[in-house]
Amino acid sequence: MFGKKAGTEELEAFYPIRPECVAEIPKTRFKPRAGKTLSARRWQAAFSETGCLDIAKVLRRIQRGGIHPSIKGLVWEFLLGCYNPNSTLEDRNQLRQQRRERYSMWKTECRNMVSVIGSGNFITTPIITDDGQPIEVEGCRVTSAVSDKKVAQWMLILHQIGLDVVRTDRALAFYEDKANQAKLWDVLSIYSWVDDDIGYVQGMNDICSPMRENFRCSTTSIGVQSQLGTLSQVIKTVDPQLHKHLEDLDGGEYLFAFRMLMVLFRREFSFLDALYLWEVMWAMEYNPNIFWSYEQPDGASDSNYGQLNQKMLKQYGKFQRKNLETGYADKNNALAVFLVASVLETKNKQILKEAKGLDDVVSILGDITGNLDAKKACQEALKLQNKYLKKAKRP
Repeated sequence: MFGKKAGTEELEAFYPIRPECVAEIPKTRFKPRAGKTLSARRWQAAFSETGCLDIAKVLRRIQRGGIHPSIKGLVWEFLLGCYNPNSTLEDRNQLRQQRRERYSMWKTECRNMVSVIGSGNFITTPIITDDGQPIEVEGCRVTSAVSDKKVAQWMLILHQIGLDVVRTDRALAFYEDKANQAKLWDVLSIYSWVDDDIGYVQGMNDICSPMRENFRCSTTSIGVQSQLGTLSQVIKTVDPQLHKHLEDLDGGEYLFAFRMLMVLFRREFSFLDALYLWEVMWAMEYNPNIFWSYEQPDGASDSNYGQLNQKMLKQYGKFQRKNLETGYADKNNALAVFLVASVLETKNKQILKEAKGLDDVVSILGDITGNLDAKKACQEALKLQNKYLKKAKRP
C-alpha cells in the first residue's frame, strides 16, 4: 500500500478523472506516507477482539497523515459520529441494518409520491407548477394536483437538485454513469423530504451534507452566518489592522468567505485533497460524545474538563482538546473558521496593499484555488486558534 509507486497516479485510480478534464483540475498534493497515513493494516489493528475501536490511536494517525483511500468510507463512519467507538461489531451490524431499513422505508415513502425515485433515473425539469398542477415529464408520474404544502414544496425543489447533481464533480469518471448521478439525487431528494427543517440548499450536492447546520436558513439569517460572525471576531482579535481594512471596504460581515465555509473548501482543492482536508479537520475536531449527540441529543454533553484524565483527553481531536483546556465552548468555533482566518492572514499584505474594494478581496482569495496545501493549512489554523485563545483571554 505504501510502496515506492504510492504516488498521485495510484491514488487517482480510486477516483479516476475523465481524460478530457485532467488539465482543468487542481494538482493533487496529498500522498499516503508510511508511518503517518492511516493504512488498512493499522485500521484493523485498532480494533479489539469484540470490535471496540481505539479512537485515540486512529485520531493520531489521521491528524498526522490522513486516511488511505481504500478505507476512507469505513473510517469516516466513526469520525462523523455514525458509530460509537466503544460499540462492538455486533452492535454496529444491528445499527447498520436498522438504518438501512429506515432509509428503505423513506425511499418507498418518497417513491409513492414521485415514481422516479429509486429507479436509476432522475429529473432536471419541474414536475408540478407553482400552484401544484402536474407537469408531464418523461419517466416521472404525478397523477393529480398537489394541495399539501409540504409535499408541494418538496416536489418543486426536485428538479433543482437534479440540475445541481449534473454539475457535481463532472471531472470524475464516476459521474459519467447516470446511475451514479441518480444515487446522489436519491440521497439528496430523500434527505430534503425527511429533514424538512433544512430541506435542500445548493451546495449540499458538493458535500452530501456533513455540515447540516451551515445550511439552516430562516427569513433573517443563514446557518453559516454564525460562523462568519466568529470569523470576524477572530480576525478582529488577531489582526485588527486587517479587520479594520475589511470593514472600511464594507466587508466586515465577511460574506466573501461564504463559499469556503459553506462547502468546506471543496472548490479550492482537488477532489482528493478536499477529502484529505475534511478527514483531518474531522479528526482534529473529534468529540467522543458525537455519536450520543445524534442518538440522544438531550443527554450528550462534555464532562467537566477537570474530571477528564489524560487517557480520556486523547479521545478528543487536537482542536477540540484545546477548546476543552481553555473552556472555550462556542459551537461556532469550528476549525473551518480558523482555516479561513489563516488564509486571510497569508494574504494579509496583499489585501492591505491591493484591495480597494470587495471585488479585489474576492479576486485575491480566488488565487488560492489549487495552490493551498491542506496539511499546512490545518497546522496554521491550529496556530491561529492558540493565538486567538490567548488574546481573547486577556482582560
